Amino acid sequence: MTPQEIALVRTSFTKLGPIAEQISALFYARLFELDPALRLLFHGDMRVQGRKLMGMIGTAVSLLDQPDTLMPMLRQLSSRHVVYGVRHEHYTVVGEVLLWTLQKGLGPEFTPEVAGAWKKTYTTLADTMRGAVTLHQAVA
Repeated sequence: MTPQEIALVRTSFTKLGPIAEQISALFYARLFELDPALRLLFHGDMRVQGRKLMGMIGTAVSLLDQPDTLMPMLRQLSSRHVVYGVRHEHYTVVGEVLLWTLQKGLGPEFTPEVAGAWKKTYTTLADTMRGAVTLHQAVA
């Protein structure tokens, strides 16, 4: 990712901070609307899960320019997700929902440039996590 793309992602994510709880609720509502079977993967308080989601996205965003730190963290996270039942194909719907949620949360500030930077970010993160899922499934 370019420094400009990283800056766009970081700036736009910061704007969501004051509405993080609403954003995470919107994210999960849309996720379960598009793939109701995914609801079965979640067993706790969804507000807590929403805070975890926003925290993990925030951590990833802060480490975009530090791939040597970010990528191992994502592989470890992905290994835990496999245990919860996450499959390779789930990353596609999560990406769609993330971009939709960002567009709803940022409104007119979700410009084509911001959208492109987030799409590139998610693709990079998801490809890393999918690779860990594939590796985990091959070993299992």
